[in-house]
Amino acid sequence: MKITLEKLDGKLHMEANNEEGGKIRIDGTRSIGGIEGGMSPMQLLLAAAGGCSTIDIINILEKQRQNLKNIHVEVDGDRQKVSTYSEFKTIHMHYILEGDLDPDKVEKAIELSVGKYCSASKALEKSSRITYSFEIQ
Repeated sequence: MKITLEKLDGKLHMEANNEEGGKIRIDGTRSIGGIEGGMSPMQLLLAAAGGCSTIDIINILEKQRQNLKNIHVEVDGDRQKVSTYSEFKTIHMHYILEGDLDPDKVEKAIELSVGKYCSASKALEKSSRITYSFEIQ
């Protein structure tokens, strides 16, 4: 796996590219010299955890023959200062699922993803307490 970054306009504005041609914009806040033209690196960590677990959940529910029509995830991180940097103290992921779904199967899918399969969550749990909730609409 390889990612390349290239500086764009502004002091901190960059574009990250993967080997398959996927792109994402990264930037800092205005207070540190950014133009806010993309997600901050810490926001990307939250997006990675949410995206990784959502992929797992979709696949698990499909294997359970659940009729998932849509899924929306809200990821909230609470940062704490540690020496010269900050890390996430807590991360909470709230999943909003649509479809004819068995709540027990949904909970099991989320539990398996966050607790066992999602590599991004597993990496972040070393310094963060990760919790989740869900609702079915």
